[in-house]
Amino acid sequence: MQIKYSKDADVLVFILKKGKLSDSIDLAPGVILHLDKKGKPLEVEILDASKVTELNTINLKGLLVPAA
Repeated sequence: MQIKYSKDADVLVFILKKGKLSDSIDLAPGVILHLDKKGKPLEVEILDASKVTELNTINLKGLLVPAA
């Protein structure tokens, strides 16, 4: 698993596994689950992440990488 954060877009993405994104489901306002063509979860995306999380407390030893 990887976690990416884009400061410019204020988006936090939890990458569960690699694959081609095919569909998405809104789990809650600003929380999106991205699926592959078989309906398996690939990513969880949190929009406006700084408003709903405490980003400064994330310490996952190498899992947090800058978004491209």
